[in-house]
Amino acid sequence: MARTGEILADILERWGVDHLYGMPGDSINEFVEELRKARNELRFYQVRHEEVGALAAGAYAKLTGKIGVCLSIAGPGAIHLLNGLYDAKADGAPVLVIAGQVHSTQIGTDAFQEINLERMFDDAAVFNKRVQSHEQLPDLLNQAIRTAYAEKGPAVLIVPDDLFAEKAEWDQPLTSDILAETTGFPDQKDMKLAAEMIDRAKKPVILAGKGALGAKEELALFAEKIGAPVAVSLPGKGAISDTHPLSLGHIGQIGTKQSYWAMQETDLLIMIGTSFPYREFLPEKADAIQIDLETKFIGKRYPVACGLNGDAKKVLESLIPSVSYKKDRKFLEDSKKRIESWRKEIEKDKELETDKLMPPQVMAEVQKVLADDAILSVDVGNVTVWAARYLDLDRQSMLLSSWLATMGCGLPGAISAKVAEPEKQVWALCGDGGFTMVMQDFVTAVRYKLPFVTVIFNNQKLGMIHYEQQQMGHIEYGTELGSIDFAAFAEACGGIGVRIESRDEMRMALKQALHADRPVILDVQIQEEPPLPGNISYDQAIHYRFSERESPFL
Repeated sequence: MARTGEILADILERWGVDHLYGMPGDSINEFVEELRKARNELRFYQVRHEEVGALAAGAYAKLTGKIGVCLSIAGPGAIHLLNGLYDAKADGAPVLVIAGQVHSTQIGTDAFQEINLERMFDDAAVFNKRVQSHEQLPDLLNQAIRTAYAEKGPAVLIVPDDLFAEKAEWDQPLTSDILAETTGFPDQKDMKLAAEMIDRAKKPVILAGKGALGAKEELALFAEKIGAPVAVSLPGKGAISDTHPLSLGHIGQIGTKQSYWAMQETDLLIMIGTSFPYREFLPEKADAIQIDLETKFIGKRYPVACGLNGDAKKVLESLIPSVSYKKDRKFLEDSKKRIESWRKEIEKDKELETDKLMPPQVMAEVQKVLADDAILSVDVGNVTVWAARYLDLDRQSMLLSSWLATMGCGLPGAISAKVAEPEKQVWALCGDGGFTMVMQDFVTAVRYKLPFVTVIFNNQKLGMIHYEQQQMGHIEYGTELGSIDFAAFAEACGGIGVRIESRDEMRMALKQALHADRPVILDVQIQEEPPLPGNISYDQAIHYRFSERESPFL
């Protein structure tokens, strides 16, 4: 006989879980006791806010493909998880939540901190069950983990804390702790149709997303053979090296001029592992092929003529020998000229010397010391644009809140990245707005001795929102943040903090930061710079100009 909580800890280990994030409390403490006993096999990272725990669990899943785990008490703790869970659901990351609940005899009595957790989690979760008895608990845990993997989202198990303490024998399980892999492959007639469409096309363009990250070599070979330049979605950054001659860079609001024009001119769009949502940045009328592991995404956002359901790597491996080498490469050569011109503009931005630091210069200095296998956790805001535009990634990994775009994801992502890959170089790239949403958990990084570098682009405002207001033709309002000395904050937390105002100071601080044995904050004072898109529309230009006029009411 064993406590049910002990059985649960054992099941988590069988699934390969070696750590989880959360906070203890009176409706989860019986399970926390089992975590204490199993602390050598199942590490518990106590965060300072449950939102950070959920975001860290989601980031771990995005980075590794393994399930991320977090826990909370009932009531307020569980409520704090929601933002991180919606982020995981939106980005297709498997996450397990073990949410404590009031004593089983008190449910329905409006007990202290009791809320209807089943109803609250229902929209955020792909699996959401409250355990009725301790006998159910082990099998429901297996089912929750399996569903999180299968449906790529958060699975929530709500457990009255007293059930963890019940004694049980789990000698006849109804479920198993194994996951059967699904490897779909397109029908041969669809593969034949795709090859015919590619051979007919005069101006093919590839749009690669997150699903192409596991097919980098195949993508480059395929693009070269069919004479197609490659644009990438933001979560697909790195699917083709940013310095590859066929790389168009990003598409969309943060996109490049050459990707905009390629989409305007193409006669065949080939989407690989992406469900890019912004229809206005895709071709008005062009044939389309879409490769995706999830059938539900094929044709969801663009009218495709051919859908290939399968893993991008395997589909491309089969498709490459089926297509002809494109002899007419005028469109490709024209695209490459535009690419070269854009890169020259980017290099000018990075090499420009100014009295005050500009974001491109900061990214240029980070690039110089970036390890080949570094992990970058990039927050939401202007910093997303600077990272996408000015960092050249090849083998590096980038963590994002790509669909929900929640500010505050940078620090939790770096925490989980250092937990997952302690030997790798880890960065958190944050704006001052995003960082201040979760800054309390810098203490967590210090406590658990997680040495990574946080670069804060400090302009004392919500820069992206400021620009959005300008773009709409509005007078800026409510975006000023005021000044915080983040370097002093880092030191107060027990980390290392450096305030940076010049490029020379940036270079020196980066060299020292990468050898530190503690978390580091580089508080970089930057000049305001609007994140202008690669192609500016007439309306955007007019609105931006109007917004710069002084308001008569200020």
